[in-house]
Amino acid sequence: MRLRAATGELSLVDGAGQRFMAPAFTLHWRWLPLPQPFTLRRRVLGPFASYESAEAAARRWAAAGAQPRIARPAEWEVWAAPDSPAPSDLSTRLVERRESRRLMLELRRPEGAVVLQGPIRIEAPAGLLWQDGRYGGPFRLQSDAHGGWTLLEEVPLERYLEGVVPHEIGAGSPPAALAAQAVLARTWAVKNLIRYGVDGYHLCADTQCQVYSDPGQASASVRAAIVATRGQVLTAAGGPIQAVYHATNGGVTAGLEEAWDVEPVPYLRPFVDAPPAAALRWPLPLAAKALPSLLQGDGGAYGADHPRFRWQRQLTAGRLAEAMAARGTAVGAVGSIRVLERGASGRVVALEIGGSAGRVVLRRDAIRRTLRELPSTLFTLTPAGEGVWRLEGGGFGHGAGLSQAGAIDLARRGWSSDRILQHYYPGTALQPLEAIGSALQGGG
Repeated sequence: MRLRAATGELSLVDGAGQRFMAPAFTLHWRWLPLPQPFTLRRRVLGPFASYESAEAAARRWAAAGAQPRIARPAEWEVWAAPDSPAPSDLSTRLVERRESRRLMLELRRPEGAVVLQGPIRIEAPAGLLWQDGRYGGPFRLQSDAHGGWTLLEEVPLERYLEGVVPHEIGAGSPPAALAAQAVLARTWAVKNLIRYGVDGYHLCADTQCQVYSDPGQASASVRAAIVATRGQVLTAAGGPIQAVYHATNGGVTAGLEEAWDVEPVPYLRPFVDAPPAAALRWPLPLAAKALPSLLQGDGGAYGADHPRFRWQRQLTAGRLAEAMAARGTAVGAVGSIRVLERGASGRVVALEIGGSAGRVVLRRDAIRRTLRELPSTLFTLTPAGEGVWRLEGGGFGHGAGLSQAGAIDLARRGWSSDRILQHYYPGTALQPLEAIGSALQGGG
């Protein structure tokens, strides 16, 4: 790993108090034998396609008497002690692994390598250059629960939003849409502070959390939206809501329980995302025979100008077998794929893939996690030849909560940010962060 200051020097202090100053540092890891090898034993649930599904499973496991923790070594998993009671509706496995080495970190300099003790604290007064961005820090480099290391930025919540809002909804979006996105990004962050607790930090910077990139790319209008909504979060029942959002819903929003294996919540229910007159054409729950009609044209829906509002894909038997093998579930030569169940919005919540070696049912978020070329689970499925299936669909993302394309459209129609938020999260309330007793204390 190479760390570079934007200008001037970086300051690096390791866990043993060693201090170094330089414009750039080159860090290397190498394996070091443990003086006393040990066997790691834990009971594991998963893998899961998302944190939300892992969290739901962890709650069921906790109700059975375990003390589970959620982790993400590759995909999401739930860990507990090896003698933890297993819930009747969940299948656990015992993992045993002999640990005989660890990764040792060293700083390489012209005068020789120096072994560093974690955690490492890095300060960059003029900013740290990382990938294509510049970040203010301060930073930490520390080991995680999986034997690896993570570079972290300690960033106040409002500055964190400068790195999220423009990269999630677009810096050129109308002010009301930017303000709505700022409220949601803030609410989501506060609600999900424990997401990476097992690794000793709050949030990641990719789509498993919220996309966080160079805060310097925030436009004046983005910063104005953050300032205008400073400290405001969307709440229900006295706490921050599940502030999920996505790119475009294809004309109909999903209930939370259609996207993940979780209990429904009253403010995330399916509805046709269009003016009332247009919405009356497709009463919910949407009948399977009505879905092709909804997916033809735009139906007057909000945000219909998004490039993935409507889409087409083709799946082959070979591609399906490949996707299942990558998932760790070999089904052999694929001969069938069929929809077993749809949610109230028409989205597929159970998809069966049948092959010469067996059948597997993908549910909810596991569908797109396995078949990554699918923009959403709102689609029709028809045979298109031997071992070929045609999908015609709508939307990009899980479909629950705010549609960013819809919010942009509504803002252009003159809707305020408050009205947009009530449209997508009915019955919720805006409150200052201090009023809900957030655990967030300065850094993120």
